Amino acid sequence: MKKHPNFVRSGKLLLLSFLLLLAPVIWVSCSEEITSPISEQRSTLQQDNLLTKDNPIIQAVMKVQERNTDELMKIPEVVGTAVTLTDDGKPAILVMTKTDINTKALSKNQAKVIPEKIDNYPVIVLVTGEIKAFKSSTSGVSHKAKQTPPIQLGTSGGWRYDLANGYCCGGTLGSLISKGGIQYILSNYHVLYADIVAGGNNRVATAGDPVIQPGLIDVSCNANNAQDVGKLVSGGGTLPDYNIDAGIAEVIGGMVSANGAILEVGTISANTIAASINQAVKKSGRTTGLTRSKVSGLNATVRVTYSNECAGGTAFTKTFTGQIVIANRGSKFLNSGDSGSLMVEDFSTNPRAVGLLYAGSSTSAIANPIGEVLSHYGATMVGN
Repeated sequence: MKKHPNFVRSGKLLLLSFLLLLAPVIWVSCSEEITSPISEQRSTLQQDNLLTKDNPIIQAVMKVQERNTDELMKIPEVVGTAVTLTDDGKPAILVMTKTDINTKALSKNQAKVIPEKIDNYPVIVLVTGEIKAFKSSTSGVSHKAKQTPPIQLGTSGGWRYDLANGYCCGGTLGSLISKGGIQYILSNYHVLYADIVAGGNNRVATAGDPVIQPGLIDVSCNANNAQDVGKLVSGGGTLPDYNIDAGIAEVIGGMVSANGAILEVGTISANTIAASINQAVKKSGRTTGLTRSKVSGLNATVRVTYSNECAGGTAFTKTFTGQIVIANRGSKFLNSGDSGSLMVEDFSTNPRAVGLLYAGSSTSAIANPIGEVLSHYGATMVGN
């Protein structure tokens, strides 16, 4: 999307045409907020959400999925695979495609390209289109407005100099983590560190560079209308070497709420929880604000192509494994500019973090498991 005068782009991921081949599973519409007491909510969900990656039933289908993923992804139209459930609750293999290739084959009197079963597990084919890293072109509670410090997170933000090729970029400053007594803003690599060539803006993202709130996309591409809230750090970006799309910025004293409060979510728990199929989740992000949905797939393998700067050329393509898929029908859960949002369980008070959102399509959203993100940085969530 373009916006005069400087063609703002709210999420790098979107404009970069990231081929996140992993459009998620059959997405369920956003769930309603649970209103029973928190202790009862958690007790109930702990009984119901047994379908984590540690469950023997899920592990069995994961082995079949992983054994067949390489061959499936050799098919040009296939963008990803995952483990999911059928409508009647049976474990299944999800195959995500750009187009309805089985219908096309049948129309030509050819055999289906994707089989109906693999090793006796049903196969669900979901037409997701390409999955893109959700940093967008620009376009109650405002998640885009400049806040009075200390700011809450779940807000518009990004690298101060993220403007090149007639566009400016940004995403979401999602949450707060702590390492060695120092607090850091957690977002995505592609939101904070993706400028790796001195091309359209004659500079690359470098340790010490400011991170601003709001992002350039929400201040007419003029960083002077924003405020510095953090600074990039050496080793703060994870790609292309690691299996997460994460980026951190050291907090500038007094600029970010020290309790890690997130807009419309409030404070979160310092503990985390693993994703499980049908788990109710929510997130607070720059573009769509506070939204809710459900986890629809686990152990996803996805492929994403990243740009070398704002609206730049292709830098590299990354294949992620072990990812979380979330229902995103009509981009109502996650949209351009929401990259970097923290996904938490859908509780009213002190929810636990589940994943770090970074990409998606109009049917699906993708998140890194939060445990993998925190382990990479040797950090903990800031929360109660």
